Amino acid sequence: MMRNLSEIKPGETAVVKSLCAHGSMRRRLLDIGLVEGTHVECVGVSPLGDPAAYLIRGAVIAIRAADSRDVLVGEDRYGTYL
Repeated sequence: MMRNLSEIKPGETAVVKSLCAHGSMRRRLLDIGLVEGTHVECVGVSPLGDPAAYLIRGAVIAIRAADSRDVLVGEDRYGTYL
């Protein structure tokens, strides 16, 4: 089952499966470590719901919902979202 990064809730983790972004946003997402196979955890959402903070390769990064919709994530290797 695949879904967008913007759909995971605080405390859940997922694995990056694919990037749908193009141009400079794709480059930015790749630069912060959102490559296939990377584990991502949602650590919080701002009070108004956008942006959300994600733990990516040991760093907490805030990503707007519009941009995180371009990141497809899937279940971890155990077949579940944590």
